[in-house]
Amino acid sequence: MKKTSQLLFLMTMIATPVLGQDYQVPRTEWGVPDFRAVWKHASIIPFERPHSLGEKRFYTEEEALTIERREQQRFDADNEPLDPNRPAPVVADSLPPIGNYDLFWRDDAQFIPTIDGELRTSAIIDPPDGRMPALHPEMVGRLEELRRDDQATRGRNNDGPEGRGLAERCLIAFGPLSGPVMMPIIYNSHLQFVQSPGYVVIIAEMVHDARIIKISDERNPASAAHAKWMGDSIGHWEGDTLVVETRHFNDWHTFRGLPVANLTLTETFRREANNKLIYGFTVDDSTVFTDSFSGEYPLSRIDEPIYEYACHEGNYGMLGILAGARKLEQLEAEESGR
Repeated sequence: MKKTSQLLFLMTMIATPVLGQDYQVPRTEWGVPDFRAVWKHASIIPFERPHSLGEKRFYTEEEALTIERREQQRFDADNEPLDPNRPAPVVADSLPPIGNYDLFWRDDAQFIPTIDGELRTSAIIDPPDGRMPALHPEMVGRLEELRRDDQATRGRNNDGPEGRGLAERCLIAFGPLSGPVMMPIIYNSHLQFVQSPGYVVIIAEMVHDARIIKISDERNPASAAHAKWMGDSIGHWEGDTLVVETRHFNDWHTFRGLPVANLTLTETFRREANNKLIYGFTVDDSTVFTDSFSGEYPLSRIDEPIYEYACHEGNYGMLGILAGARKLEQLEAEESGR
């Protein structure tokens, strides 16, 4: 089977839902929709829509196939073996176009799945231009101040491990797989749903983050005093849809580089087919954005387990960063002593 035919077949299998009105959502032993499975969170639809597409919400099938073929060709080109006799690369061009991971490690998507029959041009669908609203005027000035403070106190400080970024310290996933707003990343982009009466747990394969969602009609008032990396999540069922409201994120965390201390994230989870789960999100933070915005991602079911992500195993980067900083301090002390 040719690659184009394979791509068409894959897109059809993943994108085509069981007929909507005939589909019966599977249920747990206690009667709620059953999400228990491992779901692959991968798609080439961008979070924000390209400016050039304006309010174009979805592609035609022909447009989608053109994009998918181009993506496949790009991957094929990047996967070609290098000439062992090639000249040394220019420093600025030393990394391959796919970054510092080769295709063996990456798990990028190469297809555009459908959501409610639409081949979406972006994850964000509201506002209609598919882009995040403008920042609140006061936030623009605050961001420069926050970035200066961050560089001075953490994320770029080599005094100790506490000064490095959250991902380097293996405290939370590299990239936003576990949120706020769960987005696909370059590899290990799998989510396992575990359910019990009164709880839903979403386990992200990357850095084994675990979001514990309590099914309840009210939030514990004390939760505001205990900000968590992935926030405090309370869920309830609206028909066959799980609705989750999350607040009280740890203020060391960010959403696309923006503060999350006042962010409220409302998420929805609904099965569209046996092999498809639709994840919806609404971001609301009037201290950061001039308006709220919403979108959706499709997740596809896979019959494979997720594996332990042993983040600190062989993490020589942290050791090297801190050892290098101590060496520089030693050299500076020696130089000043002279």
